[in-house]
Amino acid sequence: MMTTPSQNVNEQAILEKFDRESVVRKLSNHKITVFIAVLAILYSIFHLYNTYYPMPELKQRAIHVGSGIALIFLIYPTSKKSSRTKIPFIDWILFLLSLATVGYLLVEYQDIVTTRGGIPNNLDIIFAIITVVLVLEASRRITGLILPVLALIFLAYPFFSSMSFMPNRLLTRPYDLGDIFGQLYLKTEGIYSSAIGASVTFIFLFILFGAFLSKSGMGQLFNDLALALAGSKQGGPAKVAVISSGFMGSINGAAVANVVGTGAFTIPLMKKIGYHKNFAGAVEASASVGGQILPPIMGASAFIMAETTGVSYGTIALAALLPALIYYLGVIMQVHFRAGKDNLRGIPKADLPRVKEVLKARGHLLLPIVGLVYFLSISTPIGYSAFYTIILTVVVSMLKKETRMSMKDIFQALEDGAKQSLSVMAACAVVGIIIGVVSLTSFGTVMTSSIMSLGQGSLFLTLFFTMIASMILGMGLPSIPCYIITATMAAPALANFDIPILVAHMFVFYFGIFANITPPVALAAFAGAGISGGDPMKTGFQALKLALAGFIIPYLFVYNPTMLMIDVTGLATTAKEFPLPAVTSIVTVTVTSIVGVIALSAAVEGFFLAKYNIITRIILGVGAIMLILPEGMTDIIGAVIVVILMGQQLIISRKNKKTIAI
Repeated sequence: MMTTPSQNVNEQAILEKFDRESVVRKLSNHKITVFIAVLAILYSIFHLYNTYYPMPELKQRAIHVGSGIALIFLIYPTSKKSSRTKIPFIDWILFLLSLATVGYLLVEYQDIVTTRGGIPNNLDIIFAIITVVLVLEASRRITGLILPVLALIFLAYPFFSSMSFMPNRLLTRPYDLGDIFGQLYLKTEGIYSSAIGASVTFIFLFILFGAFLSKSGMGQLFNDLALALAGSKQGGPAKVAVISSGFMGSINGAAVANVVGTGAFTIPLMKKIGYHKNFAGAVEASASVGGQILPPIMGASAFIMAETTGVSYGTIALAALLPALIYYLGVIMQVHFRAGKDNLRGIPKADLPRVKEVLKARGHLLLPIVGLVYFLSISTPIGYSAFYTIILTVVVSMLKKETRMSMKDIFQALEDGAKQSLSVMAACAVVGIIIGVVSLTSFGTVMTSSIMSLGQGSLFLTLFFTMIASMILGMGLPSIPCYIITATMAAPALANFDIPILVAHMFVFYFGIFANITPPVALAAFAGAGISGGDPMKTGFQALKLALAGFIIPYLFVYNPTMLMIDVTGLATTAKEFPLPAVTSIVTVTVTSIVGVIALSAAVEGFFLAKYNIITRIILGVGAIMLILPEGMTDIIGAVIVVILMGQQLIISRKNKKTIAI
């Protein structure tokens, strides 16, 4: 499918409207463009070098942040209205100041960690303030206002937390400038926290891996493979959108960019066969957001989770697999039933590529993904795994002329990877300010106590308020900083109920992610509406309905952790570690959840093999939810309702060889 220049301009405008990261300069001075490209390539090379020859934590994190924000001031304009063809003098000053903050830490490093023991002198405080200001401004340019404003609110807290007007629960001892800015700049509990640690050692490399995959033609493979597998089926283009967006979303972790990138291809196809424009935009949004809960990469959030919880990546990926597949089953079944209700057919097979042809042309590009899973499965360090798969991607691309990467492509991938990583780096640095304040003042304990008080000792109410807190904290934020904030602020509330740490973190992660399709701030859905021409708010509510299973699943795995393939007595990573009752429980919860989600999708759309009336839909929905709930009696009652209502249509349709409404 070809796109016209006007279409591309429209897509770029939509992307810039909902994704601040896409608002970049297009410089008229070629020499400066080359200079920035060289800096970006060197930035990538530093991270590859650091994988094998790591520097002390504070040094490598300072280089990661300082060099990254220096690049931001050259690449990103002050505002959308600023000139994009030249770099103003003030941004060159900010560029040099950013590098100066790195240079100062490198020069003073030995004195900071030994002689001064982390206690700042006056010059330390000055550089700390400069660094905080630069990080906030860089983040504002690349992620928007929400995250920097949130960080400023937290930063203000220790200045006023000892004042008499503060509520008793928020009162603390007095803090001076040295306490606050020393925490943020000289220690690994502030800007250079574990969030930046994960960014420099794991996340950057996987973003770089994604850039190399993109240059090798992986996006085209996913689109063609999805078309070949599902394009001719009932409602085929929508199923293509779900499959391709899920794959791409897992790799790049950028929901809004994924909506615009893949939606530019899939949304017109959905509209062409008859899907309503609001529904088409919602399908793309719900599928793109879901990619961030889909193994193996989960938009790199799995690696942050491993760093935060101390649970191995392999366990996290295994735990995330079944819930993610059930979520996507829910989206696909709603798409399928909507197509059946509206009699929407797929694309003629003659107009589609064949699976065999697609795999023959580009199937070898799947080998790096297989290689990544293999490396991680044999407990290869995460950074090494990413490094090896980057090399493997280049080697594999050489197998076919159409995918072969030239030296120019390799340098372009190094440049693109560096630039694509900047938003995550900036967000993690700003989140570090929040983490630093929380660590300094114990504000996290206050947040946990508040959620517990609202929950009044009830697990369900605590889960509900934790869900609300996670969704509010996740509004308008990229997935990684969203998870870090929710894990810091909301997840500890669940520990008081002896919920396993991975279960608690998965719970807040899900709801932080789904804030992207939850009105009133549903950026992924709004971007989908921009492509489809639909109503943004209606598209948001439609995306919410499509993602309904995703709002139920977290409650399921809290009440029944076996859905995460976790033995309640500990974390199991292989079948041998599970006792037989646990295996039986996993099979049971899998079967009941799958049938329940299919029935719930039918109830939401009011169609299975024929239309359901409103009363029948309500009863079927109740039966579906009872079947999904992890209790023996509710499973039996739900199964009876679902079997009667869906079985009736199945029997009648087979008898009459056609569907009829009941």
